[in-house]
Amino acid sequence: MSDTPGWASPGSTPPERGPEDGGSAQQPQSPPPHQPPSAPPPQQPQGWGAPQPGPQGPGGWGGGGWHPHPFAAKPGVIPLRPLGVGEILDGAVSTARAHWQTVLAISLGIAIVTQVIATIAMRLWLSDSSGIAALEDNPNPTDEQLRDALTDLGAFVSVTGLVTILGSVLATAMLTMVVSRAVLGRDVTFAEAWQDSRSRLPRLLGLVLLVPLITGLAVALPLLVGLLTGSGGFTALVTIGGIVLAVWLWVLLSLAAPALVLERQGVVAAMRRSAKLVRGSWWRVFGIQLLVMVLVTMVAGIIEFPTTMLAGLLTGEGTDSFFGGGTDELTWSYLTITGIGAVVASAITLPVSAGVTALLYMDQRIRREALDIELARAAGVDGPHRES
Repeated sequence: MSDTPGWASPGSTPPERGPEDGGSAQQPQSPPPHQPPSAPPPQQPQGWGAPQPGPQGPGGWGGGGWHPHPFAAKPGVIPLRPLGVGEILDGAVSTARAHWQTVLAISLGIAIVTQVIATIAMRLWLSDSSGIAALEDNPNPTDEQLRDALTDLGAFVSVTGLVTILGSVLATAMLTMVVSRAVLGRDVTFAEAWQDSRSRLPRLLGLVLLVPLITGLAVALPLLVGLLTGSGGFTALVTIGGIVLAVWLWVLLSLAAPALVLERQGVVAAMRRSAKLVRGSWWRVFGIQLLVMVLVTMVAGIIEFPTTMLAGLLTGEGTDSFFGGGTDELTWSYLTITGIGAVVASAITLPVSAGVTALLYMDQRIRREALDIELARAAGVDGPHRES
């Protein structure tokens, strides 16, 4: 397996398939004797290209021959140089603003479909007629009540979980393509984003399922070993170790989705690619991802809190519906109003979260592989300054 990416320019013809995808690999040809090795290719590059020799290492501006250029080209939403945390966040927000019609169509459409299905499932399986509601005031439930409750809960989790995963896959793929074009300063429509990303959806679905499975096993297996030993202290120790391992793996694989979508990699190849890009910069990637997670959670909570309070007041439940109400309050009116808040929150936070991950992936490639040079060529602007 080669670590060389095959990132095709958004909207361009997909690259030739390599051995991993069932095709034959093409070996790069050396320049003719009369052409200097440093001469640019005869045609303007159409893709994001293979890695250029660039600064290696995680820290700062990259070391090596990199010198920060105060006038770095900015054909799109980010300057073509290593990015700071604020620039990554600003790039994600700028993408949503510059391409708001496409971004809104993607995020709002997915949020509405996901929330409608979740609302129906919640009403069907978590309402006052469900087995779960029957257990609320019953400290000694019968076996039949327990089975009914578990059946209702299992059905609800299965339906909403499946819809959420499918929505996440579709949003990640399409929004990543929007960001990749926004970096080059190019417009993108909903149809173009769908056309560029649809072939990656099956593999992205496999990735979205495999990464949580790996991180879950990192916690479950040590916990199981601890429980089998029968020692409470050892169980707690190995469980903490499993949680630390799961977080480490989650960060290490956090850039696999954009690698899969933009480099047209397979599932395992994308995971290896993410690990290679993150290795040596783990704490930086962890800090940015954690910051974005906190910000997204706060924004979603700020948006959903008023609608939840309003739903409680309009349905006659008051503030009790928010501060500890039971499942008997899940009326259609209550679920509809709270669902509107959830849709708005998802439509706002989803593009930012996906945009930060895509830009963080690009930033790591700029730092390690001089991707900024290839991006500048693809955008038709002067590249950054690098000394040999």
